[in-house]
Amino acid sequence: MSKKILFLVGDYVEDYEVMVPFQTLGAVGYTVEAACPDKAVGDVIRTSIHDFEGDQTYSEKRGHNFGINKNFSEVNESEYDGLVIPGGRAPEYLRLNPRVLEITRHFFETNKPVAVICHGPQILAAAGVLKGRKSTSYPAVGPDVTNGGGEYVSIPVDQAMTEGNLVSAPAWPAHPAWMSQFLTLMGAKIEL
Repeated sequence: MSKKILFLVGDYVEDYEVMVPFQTLGAVGYTVEAACPDKAVGDVIRTSIHDFEGDQTYSEKRGHNFGINKNFSEVNESEYDGLVIPGGRAPEYLRLNPRVLEITRHFFETNKPVAVICHGPQILAAAGVLKGRKSTSYPAVGPDVTNGGGEYVSIPVDQAMTEGNLVSAPAWPAHPAWMSQFLTLMGAKIEL
């Protein structure tokens, strides 16, 4: 039986940060399920595309529709081997959902692999799981990491870092490093 990975997503999640890892993890054989509060199997969420075009912050454009394949109300976090929290605008309001925070805490209490990127650490801070931990994020989320009791680590946008069961990255240009480190934590052995 393949290992299962849960994605916590919501409207205006960053397009690349949900689509690419969801497809990557499925391609290497994991069962990947995406759940969103107040959404059911077959519903879609809208995504946004964030780009780095030389402005003071990222630009935002409408992305694709992303299909939900797990009813949020039926999520049993103990059935999953790993958790992925993509960035974008979704984490800023998903962190207000007590069940999202409860699910997130489970992965830290059981030391299961967790991958967060961009604005994803906003959920970790709200869940209270960053105390004494190191994490990176999109730079504008650094204060959330610090205020959540963690140590914000500034790294290049195309890099990722692992600290214990947590793999974090600043933004989608880090996908190769982020997914590689998460796959290592998941116990994957990819031979070329």
